[in-house]
Amino acid sequence: MDSFNGWCQKEKVIFVMGATGTGKSKLSIDLATQFPAEIINSDKMQVYKGLDIVTNKITEEDRCGVPHHVLGVVDPNAKFTVYDFRYLVSLAVESILGRNRIPIIVGGSNSYIKALVDDEEHDFRSKYECCFLWVDVALPVLYPYLSYRVDQMVEAGLVKELREFFEPKADYNRGIRSAIGVPEMDQYLRAEIITDTDEKTLKMLLETSINDIKTNTCQLACRQLQKILHLENLPEWTDMHHIDATKVFQKRGREADEVWEELVACPCKTIVKKFLYSSITNNTNPLTSKSLANSTPFSITSAAMNTIVLTATH
Repeated sequence: MDSFNGWCQKEKVIFVMGATGTGKSKLSIDLATQFPAEIINSDKMQVYKGLDIVTNKITEEDRCGVPHHVLGVVDPNAKFTVYDFRYLVSLAVESILGRNRIPIIVGGSNSYIKALVDDEEHDFRSKYECCFLWVDVALPVLYPYLSYRVDQMVEAGLVKELREFFEPKADYNRGIRSAIGVPEMDQYLRAEIITDTDEKTLKMLLETSINDIKTNTCQLACRQLQKILHLENLPEWTDMHHIDATKVFQKRGREADEVWEELVACPCKTIVKKFLYSSITNNTNPLTSKSLANSTPFSITSAAMNTIVLTATH
């Protein structure tokens, strides 16, 4: 916490929330390339190493050089608890703030986010001022997109990725194997290793598995939305900004990009700018003003980024 001649201000942390597939990662990159920020993952399946397609981790290319933390750093067989989450995220927040940058915490594990923010023992809110951006898409519009996204994941190599990861005696209630996509493919992958399984049966099992992934992904989105609606009604969560991105998902191509910029990116940048800099104009703290005003968006090599991620999360 900075102080200057009796003046004090909490450090600031931004959260990007929403159901799966609503564009949280895209928005976080939009913000992190506009403001001096780094991103902390808060998806409890994406914390694990491996299965990048299945868990839909943001690619190196899409990260645009922005450092990402608590992403792909945990052993895939380990049990990752909410306590582990709080510990790793707290380390990453302090590390980012120590470099005069802004932490943007992004992901759909809303119960973990609530446990982080509302934990009385660690008293997150007393240390940090929070801004919550909720990217929302109406479920009837989101569901077809989620189904389409599963098809894209299959085209990108989801089946091959799971085939290489498959273990017949694996526990689907532990580690990364509890992620949507892994247990759903079990029956198909078992049938594949049986030499006398005919092609028609394999095709039917694969179609069933993919449809199950689509169904369970949509159900996850519904549960995530319900949790956010619950948070929104809590008195301590009044600082949540609702951003409706439904119209974006009703468009395609360049038109969708234009609507995203108009209805999501620009409003969120305005909200974040006000959140970050309003206290500077209303107070006289040259230290904070200088560090924020002179900071520029981060752009580093992949190797350097990996070093920072490991340093901040171990």
